[in-house]
Amino acid sequence: MATSPLDFAVLAVYLVGVVAFGLWVGRDQKGAADYMLGDRNIAWWGLLFSIVATETSTVTFLSIPGFAWSRDFTFIQLPLGYLIGRFLVVAMLLPHYFSGEYFTAYEVLRKRFGGAVGQAASFLFIVTRSLADGLRLFLTAIVVQEMAGLSLPVSVALVGLTTIVYTYVGGMKAVVWTDVAQFVIYNVGAVVAFVLLLGLLPGGWGQLVADASAAGKFRWLDLSTALDSPYTLWAGLIGGMFLTIGSHGADQMMVQRYLCARSQREAGRAVWMSGVVVFLQFALFLLIGVGLYVFYQAFPPAVAFDRPDRVFVRFIVEQLPRGMVGLVIGAIFAAAMSTLSGSLNSSATAAVTDFYRPLVRPDASSTHLLRVTQVLTLVFGLVQIGVALGGPLLSRTVVESVLTIAGFTTGIILGVFFLGIFTRRVGTRAAFAGLLLGLAVITTVAFGTSLAWPWYTLVGSLSTLGFGLLASLAWPEPRG
Repeated sequence: MATSPLDFAVLAVYLVGVVAFGLWVGRDQKGAADYMLGDRNIAWWGLLFSIVATETSTVTFLSIPGFAWSRDFTFIQLPLGYLIGRFLVVAMLLPHYFSGEYFTAYEVLRKRFGGAVGQAASFLFIVTRSLADGLRLFLTAIVVQEMAGLSLPVSVALVGLTTIVYTYVGGMKAVVWTDVAQFVIYNVGAVVAFVLLLGLLPGGWGQLVADASAAGKFRWLDLSTALDSPYTLWAGLIGGMFLTIGSHGADQMMVQRYLCARSQREAGRAVWMSGVVVFLQFALFLLIGVGLYVFYQAFPPAVAFDRPDRVFVRFIVEQLPRGMVGLVIGAIFAAAMSTLSGSLNSSATAAVTDFYRPLVRPDASSTHLLRVTQVLTLVFGLVQIGVALGGPLLSRTVVESVLTIAGFTTGIILGVFFLGIFTRRVGTRAAFAGLLLGLAVITTVAFGTSLAWPWYTLVGSLSTLGFGLLASLAWPEPRG
């Protein structure tokens, strides 16, 4: 079934609505602190849903159902580790971010090791975030192209420019509160799709449970100790725990949200409760995938699926009634834009705080810093659009490799945080040595071994910590 004019109308209403809402929420910016951190006065529940929306991309929306369709429920072991990791973030790292008036995670490193180490970590964040999210935009545009029949450049521009507009004008307030709206939209879209799927099954919920159970689709526990499998209990609990400590404890895109909170206690509540919501959200997406398996067993597709990611897309386009297709496409837009908007604001904040502000005079006005941050928001948005437009030049293997790099660099940065938090003898040179050698180790592991990706952050952080401690034997922290 082709996408109807009604579907395009629904999608247009979503796009206009989200831009208008973002502009309204972020109106009357008072200065750089307001633009970057929402004047440190955003409610914890808004931050909670913003955290979840930010880590939910279009890839998640489509790939998790595809996983359950092709396999089972074993992916749910990873969110268990994600939840544990969040509690450790609250206990270990959150107090450091509230020990001063910080704007970025890397200012903590600058205070401990000096500007060079903090800037190196910030540079890693900015480069990998721009590259990875540009490719996420590319992957989203492919989905939009298939579902809406638009060309790839138009799809890229539609998602990218819409996100830039409200992020540029509204700053962090617009990012957080549009994230909340987008969280509602993409979950409503998912629930609507699932309910309609159940309605298409002759036996409804009972058929889904019976057929899926007979096929082993609800199997969720894998006690294998194979290190090359990402979907075991140990990879989920241990690897997922370290992955979350890195992604939620040492990544500016998440840390910036904590710094928007009214207090450390409210930030902590948003962090650990987001783990519960993420777990439930993954369960919903996996259940959709199980439903898709039962549906296509009862009604085999005319053309076999070439990859699991396309199963949910085809179901949406071919089976949902007119109007509902537009709603679910809007949900996919919402999942993408919630990630991209946070990326733009966080990258601009890091660039201004960690690189620009140290170069200008100390009395630079807040209004001046606000304007620079807005300009950089636009620049990073255009960079991501450029990366997305260049996506067709890359092979799928290269795309996956770049996204892998973006994932494991969080482990390197986390290792530097460990050096700063758990040791006193490691100085700037030793920390730099640990960072570079840790990066070499995880690059070798990622591209030279079969180790599963959930372990990358563990390997990266511990190797950075270990090499930093060894380097401190040659370059101990000077005693002042």
